[in-house]
Amino acid sequence: MAIKRRDFLKTTSVLGSGLALAAFGSNLTGCKSIATKSSSTGNLGPFGLQLYTLRDDMPKDPKGILKQVASYGYTQLEGFEGPMGIYWGMTNKEFKKYISDLGMTMISTHCDINQDFERKAAEAAEIGMKYLIEPYLGPQKSADDFKRAAQTFNEKGQVCKQHGLRFAYHNHDYSFVPIEGQLPQDIMMQNTDPSLVDFEMDIYWVVTGGQDPIAWFNKYPNRFRLCHVKDRKNAPLTDKDASVDLGKGFIDFPKILKEGKSKGLEYYFLEQEKYENTTPLEAAKVDADYLKKVRI
Repeated sequence: MAIKRRDFLKTTSVLGSGLALAAFGSNLTGCKSIATKSSSTGNLGPFGLQLYTLRDDMPKDPKGILKQVASYGYTQLEGFEGPMGIYWGMTNKEFKKYISDLGMTMISTHCDINQDFERKAAEAAEIGMKYLIEPYLGPQKSADDFKRAAQTFNEKGQVCKQHGLRFAYHNHDYSFVPIEGQLPQDIMMQNTDPSLVDFEMDIYWVVTGGQDPIAWFNKYPNRFRLCHVKDRKNAPLTDKDASVDLGKGFIDFPKILKEGKSKGLEYYFLEQEKYENTTPLEAAKVDADYLKKVRI
């Protein structure tokens, strides 16, 4: 079984259980049947891979896996902080040189923002990265807890700004579970300074939370600068582990990404967490082939 993302993070966040999700709605904007989801010629432009997709393969042969990733057509990478570190046993400069030689750029990384953040910001800036990202805050007990988290994000954003970077928060479905009459996502977006904090929309988790991705792009233009492109099979929203190859689910990415781009979205990272009848590497290739055909 694949190791869950939060297991890589050395934080004190506690994963809640039994989140009350909104009922699955057939009228979500940006969702339609998979039969007409993509065309034969794409215009999406550069797209990237969140390396968590290959979390079980990367430790075996980081350089070999990265070479394969480049061969699939990915030109951008988003990292995460695992047992081998953000740079997979290499220094930041060694990692940059290796992927540069393969024609790829590291745009961002998820990381533990509570440990050595200043150092991480300096190392990321040194190799031209754009973002450090909080990957998982976890459900909180009160609205005030989310307000305090927003203040922490502002503080981390200030550190990033001093190093010429940006800070961002990556949502999960708990961001859309009401607390004290408010959605945590609203609380965090309304209590963070736009000059310091951006957001990475995980489209899969927005949909899993019973929400409309396009509505969020429209509600907060120019706040979602990055996204995770992750498809979801047509299953009840209570089934959270429903990630599938792009094109095999029901999320209408051309429509969503087109609207996102018009509202400031800049970076698109494929992420997949579950695999059916494919290996993670095979899925990464299938996903890249899909993204090459997306028209927005």
